[in-house]
Amino acid sequence: MKLADGGSLFLTADPAPVVEDRAQEKLALVIPTFREAENIGALLGQVRTALDSAGIRYEILVVDDDSRDGTAEVVDAIAREDSRVRLLVRKGERGLSGAVLCGWRATDASLLGAMDGDLQHPPALLPTLLAAILDGRDLVIASRFAQGGERGGWNPLRRLLSKAAVLATLPLQRGRARAKDPISGFFLVRRRCLSGIEFQKAGFKLLLEILVRGRLRSIEEIPFAFGRRKAGRSKATWKVALEYAVLLARLYRMRRSHGGQLHGAPAD
Repeated sequence: MKLADGGSLFLTADPAPVVEDRAQEKLALVIPTFREAENIGALLGQVRTALDSAGIRYEILVVDDDSRDGTAEVVDAIAREDSRVRLLVRKGERGLSGAVLCGWRATDASLLGAMDGDLQHPPALLPTLLAAILDGRDLVIASRFAQGGERGGWNPLRRLLSKAAVLATLPLQRGRARAKDPISGFFLVRRRCLSGIEFQKAGFKLLLEILVRGRLRSIEEIPFAFGRRKAGRSKATWKVALEYAVLLARLYRMRRSHGGQLHGAPAD
């Protein structure tokens, strides 16, 4: 079991080397967890099966926010059998964005990814996402809102709130990198598009900040059906909504202070 340090979490300012040979590409998929002991074992099995079929070098980094429910023990047992699975435990910290950034900092992979640990993101979609990014895209998003995507039986209130959350991002998103699902937690991105940018580690919506501040030339959205949680509790709380509002306010403030240009702008 590896303990993650508590320092500032952002990607190195040194640009990652451009990988020209697809055979040399490597994926680091980060799965943030908090009290997912009932889900994580099955998820890791499905993820490994999907990535094995994709024919790419990979590692899976489970970043656990000190769950103390057996999550770390399940992952540690799997990691002892498969060196491509790694466990990092954060002490005294919470939040999906910070966990993802923590995992990305701990790898030298040229392709970076994130997905939830509750089985609501289908691992079987990973080869399709990989095929798109290896075809030259900078960012590939598993999208609930692209044509063909589904939201997993959300009630009308959650649908309304989700639509409002997306509409609020439109003025921030650049024309060439505008996404229908800018708040997805399931995506892959090229490391070189993020190097040197210090991202906010608080909150749950890292993708939005990547869309607004990353050096992206092309994106693609792949529709998927958002699954139902098999076990455990949803992390969608009013605190998450508040943190999202704070992120939006910060990005709008940065946009004004930088004359509308947020490409690679420092966090304030």
